[in-house]
Amino acid sequence: MRTFLKRGLGVLAVVVAVLLVPAAGATVSALSAFGALYAPGPERGVPAAAPLPHDPSKPTAVVVVGDHGAVVSDVLAPYEVLAATGRFNLYTVASQRRPLTLTGGLDLVPDLTFAELAARTPAADLVVVPALPDVGEPSTAPVTEWLRTQAAGGAQLLSVCNGSGVLASAGLLDGRPATSHWLRIGEFESDYPAVNWVRGQRFVDDGDIVSTAGILSGVDGTLHVIGRLVGPEAARAAAAAVGWGYADPPVTPEAGMPDPVAIINAGFTWNPPEIGVLLTDGTGEIELASVFDVHGGQSLAARTLALTEDGGPIRSRHGLTFLPRDDLTAAAPRLDRLLVPGAAAQDVPVADGPAPEYVHRQPGFAYEATVRDLAGTTDVATARWTAKVLELPADGLVLDGPAWPWTLTLLPVLLVALGGAAVWGIRKWFVQKRH
Repeated sequence: MRTFLKRGLGVLAVVVAVLLVPAAGATVSALSAFGALYAPGPERGVPAAAPLPHDPSKPTAVVVVGDHGAVVSDVLAPYEVLAATGRFNLYTVASQRRPLTLTGGLDLVPDLTFAELAARTPAADLVVVPALPDVGEPSTAPVTEWLRTQAAGGAQLLSVCNGSGVLASAGLLDGRPATSHWLRIGEFESDYPAVNWVRGQRFVDDGDIVSTAGILSGVDGTLHVIGRLVGPEAARAAAAAVGWGYADPPVTPEAGMPDPVAIINAGFTWNPPEIGVLLTDGTGEIELASVFDVHGGQSLAARTLALTEDGGPIRSRHGLTFLPRDDLTAAAPRLDRLLVPGAAAQDVPVADGPAPEYVHRQPGFAYEATVRDLAGTTDVATARWTAKVLELPADGLVLDGPAWPWTLTLLPVLLVALGGAAVWGIRKWFVQKRH
């Protein structure tokens, strides 16, 4: 028995030694990939607030952003859908007016602080709550306290993706049905057992609170709320304006684990490509979000860098203010690719660096174009995973490109082989020394 245990422990020690290097490398890489999502940008001056008209005859809709940022698609997709109606006073709001990082490194300067919004209207009619990186932590207190005030004032609440966790942490979902992203809903069931969590639906309507599932399910939830507040015709027109053609999208996965390709990308993309994203005035909010979330957020296969030609701020199609992290001339030589979002983006001359690629020149929903681009430049498996985690209906989406990230897949295999060779060599050396 003692000999058996000794051999078993010896085998276990060998296995641990062989797997140590790839496991350690994968852990460091994954932490770096997820840490990069909300990494703050350099210190920059904040542009003066642009005058925002307020029409008392219109309902007021706001998208709230946390002090540590938010998921880029959760903020910008509902924002543009609401803006496309022309029927709301529409603002982004936060506790402070300073650059806030949206995933992928897109820095938004919110329109108003909570106090400035209160000076315009006692309570919003609609509050959109995106996923925040610090959900449930003390740092979300300014947002959760403000949400309780808005709910008490009669606001319609719409949570997008894991924004339902923000509402749950504020106690606003206790005893009520709600949904969330299929990757996170199991965690929320444990953290917030007083909520009746619903799986497999793109949104759950519980009257004054509507919650949506993952990321682009927020488009469906936003259109549903628009239909309620200003009418179904306005909702249909907004869907057409942003190119959302999924009148009856499929249900979401009830739960699950990340696809193997996501684990490979997160764990073994040790030197990720750097993709410059050139921000230009008038670009659609969904167009911007599609590039930063597909390439710099959900794929885990690259990093995105927000640029402008002169390093100054830009205003999007519906008036949001974004700050770049570098200027094009300084950054271009070190970039692997340069993407220019926007169907109406003008040709940009680049003297040094990669040629600009205009990802939205073809008609259609912006995310479809960026997922196709991801398939062609990375691989189809990564693109399908990205569509899945975005909850972008992709059954009819034609994706062409390499089938799988074979080079990345071979890396852990090579490391295991090298680890095995090293352990064998060390063991042989000890055996020879003993004899």
